Amino acid sequence: MGFLELKLTPLRAGLCPQGSRQLQEKSLKISSTLYVGNLSFYTTEEQIQELFSKCGDVKRIVMGLDKIKKTPCGFCFVEYYTRADAEHAMRFINGTRLDDRIIRTDWDAGFKEGRQYGRGKTGGQVRDEYRTDYDVGRGGFGKIIQMQKANHQPAIY
Repeated sequence: MGFLELKLTPLRAGLCPQGSRQLQEKSLKISSTLYVGNLSFYTTEEQIQELFSKCGDVKRIVMGLDKIKKTPCGFCFVEYYTRADAEHAMRFINGTRLDDRIIRTDWDAGFKEGRQYGRGKTGGQVRDEYRTDYDVGRGGFGKIIQMQKANHQPAIY
């Protein structure tokens, strides 16, 4: 009786096949990189540097960018030199207000080139309620279109 060996590789940067979930969890436990979300589109890298450097030495900041316009789009990655400094930031900065928005931080396995553009074909952080296009990488149409279809209302573009 023979057997079939499968070697799975990630489909896109930042995605893991089901079999490497343990690898992802290991990476998160030793990571010194944070994902920072719910940023204002007008928040600057300097503001982020000023806030996050209160918890330790920041190695680098990678701003999330709109893939087409190359403008900030509401998230970034903050990498510290040490895990301890990143833990301080998670403890003290998560849930604080920056540019009149409550920001959230989460562990990230480490920045890879291309992730600054977000997910899907358009990238960025356009909130679902504002999207009107179909983007399979984000799960389909935005919420407005889905609600209009559910109510049988014609879509207005």
